[in-house]
Amino acid sequence: MNRPTLPTLALTMLTTAVFADGGFYGDPPDATHPWAIHDMNRPQPMRVEPGTFSTQDQPGQPPSDAVILFGGKAEEIEKWQSDKTPAEATKWVVKDNVLQCVPGSGYIRTKEEFADCQLHIEWSAPSKVEGNSQGRGNSGVFLMGQVEVQVLDNYNNPTYPDGSASSIYGINPPLANPLRAPGEWQTYDIIFRRPIFKDGVELDPGYITVFVNGVLTQDHTPLEGGGGHMRRSTPRAFPEQGPLKLQDHGNPVRYRNIWYRPLPKRAIEGGDASRMSAEATAAKRAEIATSIREDAAKLEGHAKMLRLFESIYYAENEDARNSATAMLGDFVADMKAVPADKIESKKGEILQVVKALRYLSKFKFVPEDIEAKKDLEAIIKVNDWEPKKKK
Repeated sequence: MNRPTLPTLALTMLTTAVFADGGFYGDPPDATHPWAIHDMNRPQPMRVEPGTFSTQDQPGQPPSDAVILFGGKAEEIEKWQSDKTPAEATKWVVKDNVLQCVPGSGYIRTKEEFADCQLHIEWSAPSKVEGNSQGRGNSGVFLMGQVEVQVLDNYNNPTYPDGSASSIYGINPPLANPLRAPGEWQTYDIIFRRPIFKDGVELDPGYITVFVNGVLTQDHTPLEGGGGHMRRSTPRAFPEQGPLKLQDHGNPVRYRNIWYRPLPKRAIEGGDASRMSAEATAAKRAEIATSIREDAAKLEGHAKMLRLFESIYYAENEDARNSATAMLGDFVADMKAVPADKIESKKGEILQVVKALRYLSKFKFVPEDIEAKKDLEAIIKVNDWEPKKKK
């Protein structure tokens, strides 16, 4: 079997990148998709420096954009308060760089309030096993103070399934029980989305996804109002933001390495997404088209022309179309005037413009029989520049 050499692979990757960059490549925007496929006008992902994984002996480092709620410093207890009204200082303690529940002292909550997030939290039940079922290593993580991801020493300790460790308490049991032995550190990684209501109507029920020690235990579980003890909850609105609460259930459960990353808005609440409502898509396409025209104003020559043409497949604009069409006429006239022995130097520009015109005509943004395309394709044919089709 013949394998491509490294130089051949590098050339292939480079060629693919060149043709993938810029406009006139993937399918254009449509009524519910504001961006083209492989659209270089889309915002680039924000750079985040990754953290490190925890071991039993050492908590890992959070990612660079994480908000630290407890990282092992004694003074970080000041980020927490008792869950009372009026609030008062918590009686939980920081000991050996971990945050420990003092049984009977009550729940605690963060002073900071937030909503949709990626939450990381590690906990450890007492190594000395006492009690059973719900009476053993029990605590809880309450997102926004509204919905509980259960903390419980379920290692060889059965209980009602919707109250097991990492259950959405009173709503949904975990998919698996991947807990380590009592006294060892357990890791929860939680993706939380609050419910969205408008005028009393539920638009999005809210969801929780949970990984326990790297194992998926909740898979996009609907919140159904937040759950609770003994009584079935019903869908309801949550506040815009809320604190993270940790439960005192009478057991000296320990916590460490607590941090979160805020998540962007969903499309249903005005955020960007690949698929959006027709109204939101039209608004976003108009915004993108305006941005492209502003960029075109800084350019010259055929580069400016191409950006103006690119803008019209996001949103029609008569001035942009007329300007681009006039510039196209000038470009074709200039190319036709280039002497035969000099035309090779214009190959790249001509191929680039023809690529754009073929794209625009294919998707009906310009007429299929536009004269400029015919003239430039004639130059390509005479000079045998058309890429050879693979056999």
